[in-house]
Order: sequence, then structure tokens, then C-alpha cells
Amino acid sequence: MDPNDGFRELGRQECLRLMAKAPIGRIVYTRRALPAVLPVNFSLDGDGAILLRTSAASDLVRAIDGAVVAFEVDDVNAARNCGWSVVVTGTSTLVTDPAEHERLARTGPVSWVPAPQEVFVRIEPELVTGRELVGGRTLYGVDLPA
Repeated sequence: MDPNDGFRELGRQECLRLMAKAPIGRIVYTRRALPAVLPVNFSLDGDGAILLRTSAASDLVRAIDGAVVAFEVDDVNAARNCGWSVVVTGTSTLVTDPAEHERLARTGPVSWVPAPQEVFVRIEPELVTGRELVGGRTLYGVDLPA
């Protein structure tokens, strides 16, 4: 991008570092042949994969198992005109290995709405892009503190 347009491209590692600090993201998937967006809590695994924990009976699980999805995370301060956004695109799969499921039950995300039968969904980060709004720390012509 043009350095004068107010945005800075973020590298993969910086994107993953920023994502690790955020508690909420948005999964973008296809539901009944239409785009759908759902806010979810998540965590990152050691390899950078996105982990979700949800009910095995959820419509989300049926829609995304084996599908290519997008996952967006951001932190924006509208008053200061600054922030960042990261988008990860990758294939989502259910974690079926019992040992992996047991490990994630201890270390993975905690579901907002616990269910009797929970599953973990892993999104492999195949394409990771991000950008930061820079130089936008003014409001109505007045410099704001960073």
C-alpha cells in the first residue's frame, strides 16, 4: 500500500501476535449459500491455528467442518482514528483425535455457552493479512496522545 494512505501492512508474525491479545473474533462462513458472520471467543494454538470451542450440535459446526472460512480480529479506537485489523483465511476442521481433544480441554478456549457435548474447531492459517491505521491520531485537526 501507499505509505501516504494512512495504513501500514502487517507481517504474518505481527498479525498472530496481535490476534493473541484479542478475546473476540468474527468467523465468516457460508450458511445456506449466503455469507454469515458470527462473533466468537477463540484462542491461538502454538502453531498459530485458531481454536474455537462450541456445541457439537451447533449449526456453526455443521456449516464449517471442512470448509474454507475467514476469521477477522480487530482493535479499533474510533475516537483516535487508530487501530488494526487481521484477517485469516483457512480450512476449518473438527478436532477428532482424543488426545488432542483432551489437551485442548485443558489449554484451549472456554465456551461462552457451555454445552453437554463440546467440540473444538481448528482453523489453519493459510493466508494471514493485516493492516494498522497509522498517522490517524488526530481528531478534528487536534493532535491526540498516542
